[in-house]
Amino acid sequence: MSNYQNMATRQRKWMFYLLAILVLGAGFTQYQSIFLGLLLGSIVSFYNLWLLQRKTNDFAESVEKNQSARGLGTVSRLAAVALAVIIALRFEEHFHIIAVLIGLMTSYLVIIIDFVMFKSKE
Repeated sequence: MSNYQNMATRQRKWMFYLLAILVLGAGFTQYQSIFLGLLLGSIVSFYNLWLLQRKTNDFAESVEKNQSARGLGTVSRLAAVALAVIIALRFEEHFHIIAVLIGLMTSYLVIIIDFVMFKSKE
């Protein structure tokens, strides 16, 4: 498995761990709307991470084969974020909007933490 595939697998694993913690927080704490907002944002963030990793892999394969490369799916990732915000605004009693916005950033935090941890092992 290539370094990129190892990195992508590690990042998805960390996102699953984070999602599990957020589910526990939503189920067992009194801050349910905050944890549900974080969960909604993190789920969309995880989807965007998975989509970006898949598109990056496809992009690398097409460049390797000297074919025309397709885009990285920016519009579909932005549409997923817009959908999460619309859901949070529509169901304000269940989702804390600031928590949704923070949750949307979790994949970037996972990428940064994975990079720092991996570079410190070298």
